[in-house]
Amino acid sequence: MKLSRLCIYPKDIQRITGRSERYGRQLLMDIKLYLGKEKHQFVTIYEFAMYCGLEVEEVAAFIV
Repeated sequence: MKLSRLCIYPKDIQRITGRSERYGRQLLMDIKLYLGKEKHQFVTIYEFAMYCGLEVEEVAAFIV
């Protein structure tokens, strides 16, 4: 599987979950806290999938 990019953004999370973009921002902050990342660091698609219990291929299908 070839991904077009490595990082995930709130708009991607909105498409995946059907929730608001604000929910996506909050979820990314929660993931960063869980992983011990700093504010300026990105969350990868792989980290998002692992945290949410999803398959990377399922997540990648929603990434434009």
